[in-house]
Amino acid sequence: MGPLLETKLYIPGRHPGLLSRPRLVERLNQGAQRKLTLVSAPAGSGKSTLVAEWVAASRRAAAWISLDPGDNNPVLFWTYVVTALRTARPDVGESALSWLSSARPPATEWILTSLINEITANDQHVALILDDYHVIDAEPIHRAVAFLLEHLPPRMHLVIATRSDPPLPLARLRGRGELTELRAIDLRFTPEEAAAFLNEAMGLGLSAADVAVLEARTEGWIVSLQLAALSMQGREDLPGFIRTFAGDDRYIVDYLVDEVLHRQPDRVRTFLLQTSVLDRLSAPLCDALTGRDDGRGMLEALERDNLFVVPLDDKRHWFRYHHLFADVLRARALAEQPRQVPVLHQQASAWFERHGLPSDAVRHALAAEDFGRAADLLERTGRAMLTTTQDAFLDWLKALPYEVIRARPVLSVYYALALLPGDLETAEARLRDAEGVLDQASARPEAAAVEMVIVDDEGFRSLPGSMAIVRAYLAGASGDVPETVHYARQALGLLPEGDALWRGAAGALLGLAHWTSGDLEEAYQAFAEGQASLRKTGDITLEMIGAFVLANIRTAQGRLRDAARLYEGALDQAARQGGPVPPTAADLYVGLSELCHEHNDLDAAARYLRSSQELGEHGGLQENRYRWYVGMARIAEAQGDLDRALELLDEAQQLYVRSPNPEVRPVAAVKARVWVRQGRLAEALGWAHERGLSVGDELSYLREFEHITLARLLIARHRSDRAARTLGEAMALLDRLQQAAEQGRRPGSLVEVLVLQALAHQVQGDAIRARAPLERALTLAEAEGYVRIFLDEGATMRTLLGHVAAPGPASAYAGRVLSAFETPARLAPTPLQAVPAALVEPLTRREVEILRLIAAGMRNQEIAEQLFISLSTVKRHVANAYGKLGASHRTEAVARANALDLL
Repeated sequence: MGPLLETKLYIPGRHPGLLSRPRLVERLNQGAQRKLTLVSAPAGSGKSTLVAEWVAASRRAAAWISLDPGDNNPVLFWTYVVTALRTARPDVGESALSWLSSARPPATEWILTSLINEITANDQHVALILDDYHVIDAEPIHRAVAFLLEHLPPRMHLVIATRSDPPLPLARLRGRGELTELRAIDLRFTPEEAAAFLNEAMGLGLSAADVAVLEARTEGWIVSLQLAALSMQGREDLPGFIRTFAGDDRYIVDYLVDEVLHRQPDRVRTFLLQTSVLDRLSAPLCDALTGRDDGRGMLEALERDNLFVVPLDDKRHWFRYHHLFADVLRARALAEQPRQVPVLHQQASAWFERHGLPSDAVRHALAAEDFGRAADLLERTGRAMLTTTQDAFLDWLKALPYEVIRARPVLSVYYALALLPGDLETAEARLRDAEGVLDQASARPEAAAVEMVIVDDEGFRSLPGSMAIVRAYLAGASGDVPETVHYARQALGLLPEGDALWRGAAGALLGLAHWTSGDLEEAYQAFAEGQASLRKTGDITLEMIGAFVLANIRTAQGRLRDAARLYEGALDQAARQGGPVPPTAADLYVGLSELCHEHNDLDAAARYLRSSQELGEHGGLQENRYRWYVGMARIAEAQGDLDRALELLDEAQQLYVRSPNPEVRPVAAVKARVWVRQGRLAEALGWAHERGLSVGDELSYLREFEHITLARLLIARHRSDRAARTLGEAMALLDRLQQAAEQGRRPGSLVEVLVLQALAHQVQGDAIRARAPLERALTLAEAEGYVRIFLDEGATMRTLLGHVAAPGPASAYAGRVLSAFETPARLAPTPLQAVPAALVEPLTRREVEILRLIAAGMRNQEIAEQLFISLSTVKRHVANAYGKLGASHRTEAVARANALDLL
C-alpha cells in the first residue's frame, strides 16, 4: 500500500465569508451524546462546512477523513480511519496500523476490537468524521462500520456526512435513541440566514422582499444561493434578475449537471429525464411514463440518495423534485430528447384522465400542445369545473387556440360562463361564436365554414337553455330587467326538469331580476325556487352562494334576524359535512359582519371579517369581494377614523364588478356619506351632480340608497349655510321616499327615512314634530335590533333620543339606544388598531416566508406555486399571520411586520 494523502485528514478551515449557524451547531452538540450523527443532504447543502464549524466550536478532539471513490478498498479505508484517529489520539491505533500494513491482515472485526479496546481505556473524548461517505459502496466496509457502531466506546462519537443514506442499521439506532439526523430540510437556510448571507457575507444589499423571493425559489438550498449571488455580481437590475431566477442560470445548470446528473448511472439519469415533465410523481405514474415497473423502488432510492426529491405526503405516495433541479432536468430533457417530451406529456395526461384527475390531465395536454385533447377534456368536465375550479378553467381555455374553441359550441358557452362576471364583452363574443356555428350547421351543414365538434352530448342537449342563461346574465349585468326575465323564463322552458344546475341558475337569475326591480318578496320566492333546484346537485358551494343572496334579500326587506338565520344555517350545514370550510363561506361571514355592525357589536363584526379573510383574498365570489372592504370601512367609520374608511372604500371600488346582483348600495354613495360626515360637502355635491341626482327624480328601488344619501347631503347643506330651500327639498324628498318604502314593504329603508325626517325637523328647530317619526323608527327598529342607524347620526340624534326616552311607546328602546351612546361598543384588537409592541404569539418560519413573498407583490396562487404547497395551505398561513399581526389586508400586514422588524 502506498503513502496516505495527508490532505484527506485535514479538517476544513472556515472561510471568513461563511455564515455561522449556531442553531445547527447546537443540534450537533446535543447529538454528540449519542453514537451516530448522520448529516444526509444533497450536494451543496453545506454538510462539510457545518460539521467543520461544529468541530471548531467543540472542545472535543476530532479525527476527519475526506473520502473519495478510491477508499472502497477496506484496508485503505481503515488505514485512513486509524491514522485520522491517531492525529487526535496519538496513544491509540499503533497495533491496528501494524496489522493493516501486514501482507495478510487479520479480519477487520478483530482489528476494530483492538482499536475499540484502546479507545475505551482512555478517558478522552474523540469524534470521528467520515465526510462524503456516499462514495463508499463496498459492502465489507459498511459491515465493519456497522460493527464499529454496535460496539462504539462511550467516549467516541461517529459523524457521517453523506449525499445519500448509508446501508447501516439506521432504523435500529433510531429506535434506541442512538441516532441524531440532520437532513436537507434542517440544513436549508432560513429566511433570516439567507438575508444575512446575501447581504452581509456577499454584500448585495437586497431588500427583504427580494431575499424572500430568492429564498423561496431556492428552497434555502445553500449552494444555489451562493451561485445566485455569483450571478448577481455586477448586475444593475437585481430585482429583475431575482424575479426570473430559475434552473436555467448557467451556474446552477453547470453545478447540477456536473455534481448530480453526470454522476448518476444511465438508468437513474434516464428515469430523471423522463419524469422531469411531472410536477408531482407517484410510482404508478412514473411507470406509465418510463414503461418500466420500478417506479416505487426508484423513488425510494432517489429519496434515500437525496437526489432533490421531496415527499408530498406522510405515506410517501407522492413526491416532487426541488424546483431548481426540476428546471435543469426539463431543460436537459428538451435539449436531448425534444421529440420525446410532448409524448411524455401526452402519456401523463392519459394517466391522469384514467385516474379521475382532469385538471392534471388538461395541464399535460396543453404542455404537449395537444389542443384537441385538452379541449375534449375541458368540454367533458366543463360543468363541474365552472363551480369548482373556475379560475383555472378560464386560464386553460385562454391557452387554447381560438379556432379550436370556435368549432365547439358547448365549450364556447362554457367559456362565456367562465368569463362571468369579470369580462362581459368577451363572454358576449364567445356566446355569438356558439350561435354562429349552430346557425351554420343547421342552415347548410355541408357548406359550414367551421366543422362543428361535440364531445359533451349532455352539454349539447342543454345548449339552448344554457345559452339563454348567458343571455339572461348579460342582460342582468346591464340592468335590463325585462330582458333578464325573458331569457331566464326561456331557459326554464327549454331545460329538462332533471337539469338541476342550469334550471337552478335560471331561477336564481329570475330572482335577481325581481330584486333589481324592487319586488323583494317575489325575488325571494323566485330565488328560493332556483336554490331548491341547485340543492339537488349536492354542491355545498352552490348552497352557500344561494343562502348569501337570500339573506341579502331579507336584509333589504329589513328582516335582519331572518338573514342571520340563513347565514348561520348555511355555515352549520357546511360544518356538518366535515372537511375544510368552502371558500364561498367568506361571503357569509361578511354578511354576518354587516348584521353585527348594525347591532353595534363591532367586536363580532371585526371577528367575522377576519374569519372571511382567513379563507383567502379570493375566498368569496368575485362580484362580492368588494363588500369586505365596505365592511371594514364601516367599522373604521364607527371608530371615527373617516380617512381610513375612505381608503378602504377606494379599494372596494377597484374590486367592484358588474353582475346581475343589484347594486343597491353603490360604493360611491357610501363614500359620499362619509364626505358628508367630514363636512366635505363640495365633494359630496360633485358626486350627486355626476350621478344626475335631483329631488324631482322618479324614484326607483335601485336608486333608493342614492336618493336617501342626497337627502342627507341637503340636510347637511342646510346646517352649513342655513339655506331654507335645501331643507325643504330634503323634507319633500324624504316624504316621497317614505311612501315608496312603505309601498315596497321595505322597513329597513323606512327606518332610515324616518330617522332623517326626525333630524330634519330637529335641524329646523321643531323638536315636537321630530318625535313622531323617531318614535315610529324606534318601534320598527326594535323588532330587528337596529342600533347603528341611530348612533351614526351623532350628537343631534343623542339629543332627540333623550326627548323620546321619556314615557312613551318607544321609550324603552330609545333608552337602550341612548345607553349605546353612553357606552360605545368596545372593539377588541382589530385589523384597524395600532401595531403591538411585540407579538403574543410569534410568527412561524413559514408565515414569515409567505409574508415576504406578499411583500414582493406575489398573489396567493403564485405563492402556492412558488412554495409547492396548496392554495388552501397558503390561505391558512396568511390568515394566521394576519391574526397574529392584527392586520386586515396585505399592505397592513407587511407594514406591521416591517414595523416589528420581522421581515
